[in-house]
Amino acid sequence: MSPVRPTPSARIMSSLAEAEPVPFWTADAAKPSASPTLVGATTADLAIVGGGYTGLWTALLAKEADPGLDVVVLESHEVGWAASGRNGGFASSSLTHGFGNGVDRFEPELAQLLRLGWDNLDGIEKTLTQYGIDAEFERTGELDVATAPWQVEELRSAPEHVARYGGTVEFLDRDEVQAEVHSPTFQAGLFDRDGCALVHPAKLAWGLKAACAGLGVRFHEHTQVTAMSSDAAGVDLTTAYGSVRAGRVALATNVFPSLVRRVRPYVVPVWDYVLMTEPLSPEQRESIGWKNRQGIGDAGNQFHYFRQTADHRILWGGYEAVYYYGNGMDAKHEHNAASYATLADNFFTAFPQLDGLSFTHRWGGSIDTCTRFSAFWGTAHRGRVAYVLGYTGLGVAATRFGARVMLDLLNGRDTELTRLEMVRSKPLPFPPEPIRAAGINLTRWALDRADHNEGQRNLWLRTLDRLGLGFDS
Repeated sequence: MSPVRPTPSARIMSSLAEAEPVPFWTADAAKPSASPTLVGATTADLAIVGGGYTGLWTALLAKEADPGLDVVVLESHEVGWAASGRNGGFASSSLTHGFGNGVDRFEPELAQLLRLGWDNLDGIEKTLTQYGIDAEFERTGELDVATAPWQVEELRSAPEHVARYGGTVEFLDRDEVQAEVHSPTFQAGLFDRDGCALVHPAKLAWGLKAACAGLGVRFHEHTQVTAMSSDAAGVDLTTAYGSVRAGRVALATNVFPSLVRRVRPYVVPVWDYVLMTEPLSPEQRESIGWKNRQGIGDAGNQFHYFRQTADHRILWGGYEAVYYYGNGMDAKHEHNAASYATLADNFFTAFPQLDGLSFTHRWGGSIDTCTRFSAFWGTAHRGRVAYVLGYTGLGVAATRFGARVMLDLLNGRDTELTRLEMVRSKPLPFPPEPIRAAGINLTRWALDRADHNEGQRNLWLRTLDRLGLGFDS
């Protein structure tokens, strides 16, 4: 089941007419040249499969801890090519995909997870300064906005609830939220002033790659690992034109099928679509306010996320999370005309004063979703292989934490991180097809119904809540 879509208006189609079908971030002129493909056999102390944020943080942290460690990163395309170069650039301190999800799933250790998340975000900022990485990092905070009356009371009660676990957020009434950002749809807000930063996603990936290379990490791009095996002495990775013999392997493959086959049922790809506007004129910027440049998300079950860029564009994404039957990962899914039209229509509903603005870029990407909506970890091959997956779209900052845990697991360390129940437990796997697609699409339909029914969750959503599978934002 899917929501019924109206026919896009001529105004909406006109706004999309010149949008390039490429991610805005990776089209940047600062994009570095790719590293050479691996040809022939090589060895390493630590081999990392995947050149996104998780793989890059794993390499950097490993070399910082042990400068003499021989580390190689194998990436099937180019560093930052997939989710790490296509996301909205929200570096959130949350390790649990938001406070509500943390309460529902990890309440006994939530205060600890909040502290670790704040430390993690501070650590990212320190690293960018240390290595001179220009990722357009802005510690703007994040604003959740209510766009329906039923959402207002939920936001109003949040500061007291968050404070119980050591956090601080501020409730903004209608006048206060309008003073921050002018939109006729914003009825209230919840402002986390320090728990989120904005970054240029691709520049973050490219900067981390340069920092790693400066410490001696070797990179091989356009090098897909096709097989993995092990013995008592090490792990063998096979690629199209070569191989790696490694003492340890970190799998940072995100949504792509894991080399540890038993892990595959725990993750499905859902597709997210994004629009980027042309730069706003000074008059247009004045019409919407937004001088504090916070990252913003609305409080619906199906929510938008939006932020400004350094050159005063607006990124507008989210709302729908599209699943294609059979874990569809075909490149044809990178674009969805109906989703773009829905996004554009919703954009001009939120900001009617920007009528006539055009979008310059449109793109999509897949998100590694698991049933608890936050990362999980594990090991394989006698502990010589570790993996982390399942960030569910909130991994820009959490990947650094994920890398720290993975390195502790690979080294057999008993640490504060490895003792966390969040680290020691796993989500429920997804059922096989066709039950998988039916369940995911029924949930999408039910969430849309709830958003249009004052937040009331139907029998299906209440059943998921009782099973520990519920999701409300």
